[in-house]
Order: sequence, then structure tokens, then C-alpha cells
Amino acid sequence: MSTETPRANGALAGLARFCYRRRRLVLLAWIAGVVAVAFVGFGYGAAPDNSYSGGGSDSAKAQALIERHFPEQRGDTLTLAIKAENGIDDPWARQRIEEVIGRLDASSVTGPVTSPYQDATLVTKDRTIARTIVPLTDPDVAKTSVKPLVDLVKEASGDGVALGLAGDKAEKAETPPQGPAEAIGLLTAAVILFIAFGSLVAMGLPIVTALIAILGGVALMKLVGHLAPSPDFTVLVAVLIGLGVGIDYALFIVTRFREALQEGEGPEAATVTAITTAGHAVLFAGTTVVIALLGLIAMGQKMMTGVAIGASVTVLVTMTAAVTLLPAFLGFTGRRIDSLRLPRALTRRRGKDSFPARERRTPAERWAAAVQRRPRIAALLAGAVLLVLAAPALSMRLSLPDASVQPHDRSSYAAYEILSEGFGPGYGAPLVFATQVGAPGADLNAVVDAVRNTEGVAYATEPRVSRDGIAATFVAFPTTGFQDEATTGLVHELRDGVLPGAGGTDVYVGGPNAGAIDFAEETGARLPLMIAVVIVLSLLLLVVLVRSVTIALQAAVMNLLSIGAAYGVVVAIVQWGWLGSVFGFPTEMPITTWVPMMMFPLLFGLSMDYEVFLVSRVREEYERTGDTRTAVVRGLARTAKLITAAAAIMIAIFTTALLGPDVSVKQIGLGMAVAVFVDATIIRLVLVPAVMELCGESNWWMPGRRRAAKEVPAAPAPTRTG
Repeated sequence: MSTETPRANGALAGLARFCYRRRRLVLLAWIAGVVAVAFVGFGYGAAPDNSYSGGGSDSAKAQALIERHFPEQRGDTLTLAIKAENGIDDPWARQRIEEVIGRLDASSVTGPVTSPYQDATLVTKDRTIARTIVPLTDPDVAKTSVKPLVDLVKEASGDGVALGLAGDKAEKAETPPQGPAEAIGLLTAAVILFIAFGSLVAMGLPIVTALIAILGGVALMKLVGHLAPSPDFTVLVAVLIGLGVGIDYALFIVTRFREALQEGEGPEAATVTAITTAGHAVLFAGTTVVIALLGLIAMGQKMMTGVAIGASVTVLVTMTAAVTLLPAFLGFTGRRIDSLRLPRALTRRRGKDSFPARERRTPAERWAAAVQRRPRIAALLAGAVLLVLAAPALSMRLSLPDASVQPHDRSSYAAYEILSEGFGPGYGAPLVFATQVGAPGADLNAVVDAVRNTEGVAYATEPRVSRDGIAATFVAFPTTGFQDEATTGLVHELRDGVLPGAGGTDVYVGGPNAGAIDFAEETGARLPLMIAVVIVLSLLLLVVLVRSVTIALQAAVMNLLSIGAAYGVVVAIVQWGWLGSVFGFPTEMPITTWVPMMMFPLLFGLSMDYEVFLVSRVREEYERTGDTRTAVVRGLARTAKLITAAAAIMIAIFTTALLGPDVSVKQIGLGMAVAVFVDATIIRLVLVPAVMELCGESNWWMPGRRRAAKEVPAAPAPTRTG
């Protein structure tokens, strides 16, 4: 079965010729388009939306009541935590504390601040620890406006007086930017490309193509945010994914272009060959990533829908750049693709890349042959390793990070410790109860008393009725912290037993803690649906590409194994604390709720990338020879170095997330780096050749096409002429 005709006359071939011949026009169009989109996107793009509540959960209903009937509670607040070794009434300590409170009160972004010296309920009985609420006048206040308040509190802390500023806005304000992490990943990718290509020009093309595409993709994503709002971490995730797939896609195309040049084709013909082979695989691989990302929509969460659409936009732009902008660049470089090269490196490569002699087999060919000699043992050992790595995932707990899991040098962590010591660990995990009442001042005392007398509740406030007399609310503080499993159990006990038993069937439990619990449970319930959607759609796409149901099913199972291994390693490091400090996690913590559901579509799509590039090459060799064993060996040999380099680039980029300050982004970076490593080693080097050897000719089974597959002659590979 020949593929020469579509390569010569298909739409991709025409696109490649156009971009090659009209390279100046294509380059100018890309530059003008990216500059225009960047100007509009970064100047007028949508603000991030970090809301994770919604749907019909208790916490969502409580939040809706509070927003509708208690408008004075809509604004964010900060909490100043105070601890004085000699007591807050010590003259020196009091002077320091009152000075800080006065400066906080005088800020243009805060409302009136009540001094703990005026309200005894804000001070512990021994008067060594106190707290006060600092209201923010603008719910959308920028973190740059809150940062001076955090700095003020940190600078005033010391000499027997410990101060900390808690609150979501304070945490974000003191979280440093990601810094040079992406630049470090980019530099590492450049080094890997230089080693792989041995040429500065060949190294630069994938990086320049990816950077231009990411700039345009992120700017376009910000504009799309007006239609599908996304959280603030979407940009970082999009940059990580865009860099990884953008560089990898260009790497595959540039490699195929260089191979075609070495085999005697001219620059234009080599460009057409690269785009119609590697470029064709790029389109399928990129489409798989987009489909996998859009599977997040099945979660039914507005926040994750925004992430899915935003990240998909970036992947689409990088994919488009690979098959349009890169051919234009290849037109400019032509045979000078190997300029500014390392002579020694290229001398070594020249004999290996062309595979001139069958008797002189490469290490990859010898490895594939060794696996094929003992396929059952290889498959069993690889499967066992993956299952062992995946085992910790069975104990995965989901939550959202709070001050207790932040680095210990943060003001928010200092506030958490002070407030936990003085008012109990549950002070940072308040449960906000809200309900509608039949008349002003309706009696909720029975409900409040029942909540107070529940084991695990430290204390509860008196109920407040809204000014319109329609709703009422009160707050209860658990004895356990935000991340404690007992707090989750308490919320369920209150909802399922305590409130109905006290006549509070219409009382909703909300607040940040209950919202995080609802989000985690809704995620766990919908995750199987998302997984099923992603797998089915990706399988259909892979069947179209490789024309084999068997290989598509193999890919799905192997991808699930590699993702499971990644989940397990993340749980062991982050949740169990194994080597957690080595990877920058300040303490043991549950897995951030959105991390596993974000990881799955990303990793499934990226794993399919490698499957597409490997299997499409195996398919090419099978169409030449009609022999599965030979096709697997040659396909693996021709892609081993390429996939290894691509995986190394991905790992380098993802691990740079560990250098940043955000514990959630660290988790997703760690998980994705582990998955790519497992996928490029255990999966591609062991499981794929072993399983394909075991399946034999069944690898190419397709309903209704069994006979056609058998008609392929098992002949030696013909001489390749381009």
C-alpha cells in the first residue's frame, strides 16, 4: 500500500509548497498577526476567574444566598494574627501592634479595622494571641495593592511580637512570580536540540517557531477568555504545554527534513516530504491533545471548561505554526540547515541516521530485537513496574491548598500557626451556614445549638438575619484544620444527620472549606466520565491514522498505565511526603483537586503524540515490507533518538515548574515529567515492541479490511528515492 500519491498531490503537500515558495509572505503574515493579537490580547484580554463553585452543591447554594442577601459580605477580608511573648498588653508590644493596625486602617484599599484592644472576643484568655479582621474595600483589588500590606506586617514582626497576615488575597500577593523557570527550561531544551542536531541553525528553528506560536496562542487565549473565563494558572499551564509540544512538533518535522536532504532530495521536495509525513503526524497528534483537553468540559465545571478551551487554543496555534511557519523557515535555511555545526557530532550522526547497512544495526534495533526474543517476560516486567508505581494512587486525597501547606517563610503561614495555636486549627476552615427564613428574626437557635453540640465543632456564632429579612447565616469552626480528613467527615455529618435532625433541612453548609470539599467530590464523581470521553475520541482518531483497531486499543491501555504511574508517584511524593522536601514541597499535603483532572487529558494527549510518531513510522515500514517484526524494529530504530530527545525536552520544561512557588503547579509539573519519562522509556522501549510482537499480524486488524492487510507482500524494503 503506497503513500506516495497523497504525499505528492495532497492538501498538505500543496500547503508545504505554498509556505516554502511564499516564505516571505508567510513569515510577514505570522509576525504581523502575532503582534496584532498580542497587542489586543495582553492589553484587553479577560481577567482570570478563579471561582470553582457552581452547580447544585450545598456550598454553591449557600454562596448564592449570601451574595444575594448579604451584600456587605461580598468583599474579601484579611486577618491579622498577633502573638506577643509577654502579652499584648506589654507597653512595647502594644505600641508595635497599634502602629501596625493604624497603618493597615489608613491604607487606601482597606476598610475600618477593629483593634483587639477594643473587642475582647478577638483576644485569647491569656492575652498572648489576638486577631483582627482587615476588610478590603474592592473585591477585585490587585495583588500589587495588597503586597505592601503583607510587607508591612512581615517587617513589623520580631523582637517578641510575631505577626502574620492571612487571607486568599494575602497568599497571592506574597507568592512570587514564576521567575526564570521557563527560561531555564528553554535553555535546557536548546542544549538538548544542539546535542541532537549538532547544528545551531537546526537547533534554533524549533525554538523560534515555538516561541512565536506561544506568544500568539497565549494572547489569543486571553481574548477567548471573554467567552470562556479561565483561572490564573491557565497561562502557566498553556506556556508549559505550548513549549513542550511546540518544540517537539518542530523537532519531528526538522528531523524528517534533514533525513530527506541526506537521501538526496532538494530543499523544496524535502520540505514537502517532512510536512506530508512528520507534519501529517503532527496534525493528528496535536488534534489528539486538543480533543483530550476539551474532554475537561465533561467535568461540568466552569473553571475547567475555561482551562480546556484556553490551553486548546495555544496547542492549536503551535500546531498551525509547525505546518505553516516552519516550512517557511525551512525555505530560508534550505541546505544551510546544518550550518554552525559541531563537526564531530555530525560525523558520528551521518553514518547512523541513514541506516545504510542492514548488518550494522543501531543500538535501538538491537534493543527492539532483544525485546522481541522474550516478549512475554518483557511485557510482564514492564507491566509489573508500572502497577507498582501506580499503587499509591489508590490512596489519593483531593483538596485545595491553604495557608497550612505554604512555604514556612510566608506571612500567611505565620498567621496560620498563630491562629491555630490561639483559636484552634479549625479557625482557618470556617463553615458558613445559610438559609432562607420565613419571617424577620426567624428562630434558628435549635439548629445552632445542634451544630454547637456536634463532636468536632469548636464553637459557633449567633445567627444573623439579612436586612431584607429573607436569609440568615451563622458560622461554625471545626476542631480540625482545612486539610484534615476529619473536617470532611464533619461536613458530611452535619449535612446528613445533624441539620435534618434539628429541622434544618433547608440550611446549607458553605464557605471556602465546604466549597473545596464539594469541588473535590464533584471532581471525583465526574472524572470517570471525562476519562471515558477522552479515551473514546482519541481512539477513534488513532484508528483513522494507523488504520488498526488493535494498535489503538494498545495505545489506550499503555497510556492509562503511564498516567496511573504518574499519579502514584505524585501521591507518594506530595501526599505521603517521600522526598517531598527535595522537590520543593514544604509539607505533606493532599493533591490539589484540579491537578489529576488536568493531568489526565494532557498526559493522554501527549502520550498519544509519541504513539502517533512511533506507530506511524512502524506503519510506513510495514507498508514497505509487509513484515510486522521488521517494521517494529526499523520503526523503533528510526524514532528512538527522536522520541528520546523530544521526551527530554518535555521533561526539562515540565520540571522547571518545580522551581516555581505555586505548590499546585509544582504537582502538575512533577506528574507530567514522570509520565513523559515513563512513556518514553518503559512504554515505548519495552511494552510497545513486546506487545506488538505478541500480537503479530493482528496488530493491523481492521473490521472489513483483513484481507487487504494480508495482500501486502512480505518483500525486502525497496530502494528509497524520496
